[in-house]
Amino acid sequence: MVVKPGALRAPRLWSIAGAITTWGADAMTKRNGLTYAEAGVDIDAGNALVERIKPAAGRTDRPGTMAGLGGFGALFDLKAAGYHDPVLVAATDGVGTKLRIAIDTGLVDGVGIDLVAMCVNDLVCQGAEPLFFLDYFATGKLSVDHAARVVEGIAEGCVRAGCALIGGETAEMPGMYPDGDFDLAGFAVGALERGGALPAGVAEGDVLLGLASDGVHSNGYSLVRKVVGNAGLAWGDACPFGNGPLGAALLAPTRLYVKPALAAIRAGGVQALAHITGGGLTENLPRVLPDGLGARIDLDAWPLPPVFAWLLARSGAGQDEMLKTFNCGIGMVLAVAADRAEALEALLRDQGETVHRIGEVVAGQGVAYRGALG
Repeated sequence: MVVKPGALRAPRLWSIAGAITTWGADAMTKRNGLTYAEAGVDIDAGNALVERIKPAAGRTDRPGTMAGLGGFGALFDLKAAGYHDPVLVAATDGVGTKLRIAIDTGLVDGVGIDLVAMCVNDLVCQGAEPLFFLDYFATGKLSVDHAARVVEGIAEGCVRAGCALIGGETAEMPGMYPDGDFDLAGFAVGALERGGALPAGVAEGDVLLGLASDGVHSNGYSLVRKVVGNAGLAWGDACPFGNGPLGAALLAPTRLYVKPALAAIRAGGVQALAHITGGGLTENLPRVLPDGLGARIDLDAWPLPPVFAWLLARSGAGQDEMLKTFNCGIGMVLAVAADRAEALEALLRDQGETVHRIGEVVAGQGVAYRGALG
């Protein structure tokens, strides 16, 4: 993140600019007009934020990271990261209206993990290893505590994904956001050796392995919030589908699949990966299948997590709508060669994933379902 006069912006991890120059014989004894702080931008708070998050950012250091205080950008050495003929892959995303729940409850610690996961889970679908991450945090009035907790979550997500938090920006913009509100955007860059991009080699008969999600992740929250409102529930009410307060249950962070997915790719036999986000299985699986091939999914192959059972019952949306809005319990799908499916399933389980054989690649187009959610 960052802090510099203008919108309280500056490369957060490299420099802080904030010098004030005064002119005139009486400049040291009298001040005319407004200060930046009186206009609503607190540079001191920005400086305090930078100091607080330095240890969190330091935790994310990895081979390839290059130190450079005072610059306007961050450097990364691909050769030091072990690449010989690299192709870069980039991704950007946000957290969506899940932020509304985090802001309203004050439980902002996990949305930084969400921000990283939404970007790096996409990168790994291209066969890329995430290398570094940058974030953008925008608010009307900077709360050092809230911003630091968000960035500490971002750092935790980077640690879990094996990438470095090498920079970012904080923008304090009075009048742009209501008091207490903020927004987030994330930017991830990864690399792969030339010729290693996915999807590649997807064929009829490939097995589809589904990796379990940790809840709603970071998509569909406009519908979630509508369902909660229609049910007359508050975020502090007891969770109707689990333990603790409802708001805390719905803020379970997006699962990071990077390290298990990379291990599977390196073991051989992975033809494609699909991150199941907005659009669900229905719209994300076809994105990695070549023309003439579709997917057949057995909905009885995995248990529907309680949060989705509750949303299905309360929303009245129906199975088709659920499957193109939410992940419904499957956060990542791997298309793998049939003769490698058993070994890759065991590898992914050893990596800590809950794995389900959810279907196969078939001739045709789109996704066909059999069975029922529940």
